[in-house]
Parts: sequence; C-alpha cells; structure tokens
Amino acid sequence: MSEPIKQVQNRVRPYYYRKLTSSAQRINVKLMPAKNTIKTYIENGYYHVYNRGVEKRKIFLDDMDYRMFLHFIKYYLSPPDKNDVIQKFHSLRQQVKLLAFCLMPNHYHLLLLQTTTSGMTEFLRAICTNYVCYFNKKNQRVGGLFQGKYKAVLIDNDEYLLHLSRYIHTNPLKKYSEYPYSSYPYYLGYKSANWLNVNPILEYFSSPSFTPLKPFSTYQKFVEDNPINIEKEVGILALE
Repeated sequence: MSEPIKQVQNRVRPYYYRKLTSSAQRINVKLMPAKNTIKTYIENGYYHVYNRGVEKRKIFLDDMDYRMFLHFIKYYLSPPDKNDVIQKFHSLRQQVKLLAFCLMPNHYHLLLLQTTTSGMTEFLRAICTNYVCYFNKKNQRVGGLFQGKYKAVLIDNDEYLLHLSRYIHTNPLKKYSEYPYSSYPYYLGYKSANWLNVNPILEYFSSPSFTPLKPFSTYQKFVEDNPINIEKEVGILALE
C-alpha cells in the first residue's frame, strides 16, 4: 500500500507542464474550499486539481475536444516511446501520477500524486497550454480559456482521498460507469491504461485490516451504494 499521507506532510518544501472512518459524522472535509491556489508544494503529495472555463463557458464542445485533452494527458504520462525522442524528453511520468479524472463540459477534475515539488505545475502547464492552443485554433478564437490558474487542494488524510475519488467519479450524476470521459470505468476493470494509476485507491479495498471499509466490499459499492450524500456532508463543492 502507498505511503500514508500524513507521513509526507512533514516534508513540506516550497514549463511543461489514510485514516478513513465509515460514519457520516466524520465526513467533515471540504473538497473545494475557497481560494485553492497552491501555496504549498510537497514531494509525494496528493492533490485535487480543478478548473473551469472563463465566464463559466464550456471548455469541451464535442467528443474531439475531450479526446484531445486526454491525448495531452496520455502524452506526458505514458511510458516513453524509445523511438520518439521528443516524447521521451517531455515525459513527466516520473514526476506525476494520475489517480482519477473526470472531464465535464465546463470544468475538469484531476486527482494527482506529484513525486517532486514542481511536477504538478509542469504537468498542468503542459496539458493546459497545449489544449488552449488546440481549442483556440479550432474555434478561431484568441485569449484564455480557463478561469485563471488551476485550483488545487493538498489532500492531508486518507478519508479525504477516498471520498474525493468518489466525488470525482460521481460528477456525471448518473450512469457513472458509462460516462466516457471519467476514470471510473478503469476502476471497474472495463478499461485499462498505463498512464492512469488506480492502485493507490483500490489497495484500500484489498486490505483486510482496514475495518472502516468493511461495509463496502468493493470500490464500486463504495461509490454507488454509499448512503453518505457527498454534497450535503462534505461541504463546499461549487467551483469558485
């Protein structure tokens, strides 16, 4: 199982970019608190990264847009192709791990683990810069597409990490397993990808000693059969 989050919090340092409880009364974290611009970068830190379109506009207009955004993610996080010197040079696979994602028409959510203090910054700069260039050229527009710098929250406990992954995967509101622009199908084994790391989350459900998860024998049950209403119990979820 991956290193407990609390252990990495003590190592705080200042482009191409676990105590889980089962009771609802302990779910007292805010997934998207106000003013979540990164102020603390740490090695081996988990982050919830998100942003939306400027003026709340749509940032994905059709299937090709979603696919292009995912293409840039894959490009930087896939194992380097020994025959592609440029891709090998730009690879950020050793600096960033993607644990979960969901792309919605006017915003995106990413759950990242950065192994270096600058990995996440380089990764977000890379994919967003490339995507904006693509989007603007396609739609004959100029200027920014996103609402300022991406927002990010440092995840400081296991409860937060697990329920955040559930929040991300339930963003589509219904038919989660059928939504094509989410990592949830990968968690259910319907798809696989070498640029997505589902193990840090799924490992919790394979630990017999991790008693708080006993009501949920699988990750799917945790996501779909969980009686806890995330938006009511967790707190502020609206994108600023």
